[in-house]
Amino acid sequence: MTGSVAVIGSGMMGSAIAAMSALAGNRTLMVDLNMEKALNGRKNALECIKMRADNGLNTQEEAVLAADNLICCGSLKKEAENIGLVIEAIVEQLPAKQNLFEELDKLLLPTVPICSNTSGLRITDISAKCMYPERTITTHFWLPGHLVPLVELVMGEKTREDIALCVRDELTHWKKVPVLVKRDVPGQLANRIFQAIIRESIDIVASGLAGAEDVDAAISYGMAMRFPEWGPLKHLDAIGLDLGISVQDTVLPDICAVRHSNTYLKNLVDEGKLGVKSKQGFYDWKVRDIEKEIRKRDQFIIETVKLVTRLDKG
Repeated sequence: MTGSVAVIGSGMMGSAIAAMSALAGNRTLMVDLNMEKALNGRKNALECIKMRADNGLNTQEEAVLAADNLICCGSLKKEAENIGLVIEAIVEQLPAKQNLFEELDKLLLPTVPICSNTSGLRITDISAKCMYPERTITTHFWLPGHLVPLVELVMGEKTREDIALCVRDELTHWKKVPVLVKRDVPGQLANRIFQAIIRESIDIVASGLAGAEDVDAAISYGMAMRFPEWGPLKHLDAIGLDLGISVQDTVLPDICAVRHSNTYLKNLVDEGKLGVKSKQGFYDWKVRDIEKEIRKRDQFIIETVKLVTRLDKG
């Protein structure tokens, strides 16, 4: 890719995306509604860069260069001819994204990919006002965006495959693991799988089969231990597809298959139990420390990424 990378929106995800772009050696423009927000986003991006360098995911030399690559600006008009890639990470509201994409579509050269970090909206809808929707694509970074390797690339109804492959190659250079989703459907790819796990997890608690802590433990200390290097389809091939059919025929008839949010979950919400924000959800957050849990999560991801990287090189 030639040209600068522009990241529009400098919140939690935007700053992490900008950090990864800068670490990859790109001149990276952080754009927001005002310079104060952009500068605050740059501060957060520098913290992301420091965390990666301090934990060996990037070198200290790469971190120093990345800091120099981060540039704050309030508008792209003066930079338009020098931009090679745009990633939008603004508020998750369709009209706001549509208006921004329409503006970018008019401003940038028709060959410049325009990407959205949307977690749920369709890129086809986001790009509805664009003259060149074929160069638009979803690039959904997973939280925390500077640590989790996955990026879901979702092609819209008019996205050109060569554009998608070009973006995939660029993000691979960012030390990301991009996966290509060829249809613009709700939940993209990974979130469809994740929602199936969540649905069954809630149903197990609601039915009294096990408590929330045991459900999370079963996932964290069981299947999740294999997932970084042993996905479910690789697992099926390993055990034999005939055995996989036998297990499915036994288990699937008895698992949750509702096509709406669980009544148990709705009852918790009606009782004002909203999770961390209300200090009560599946867990009692009056006696648990969410910041401590986040630190543990991030450190686990860091160590896992380092291990998987070593295994891949070996």
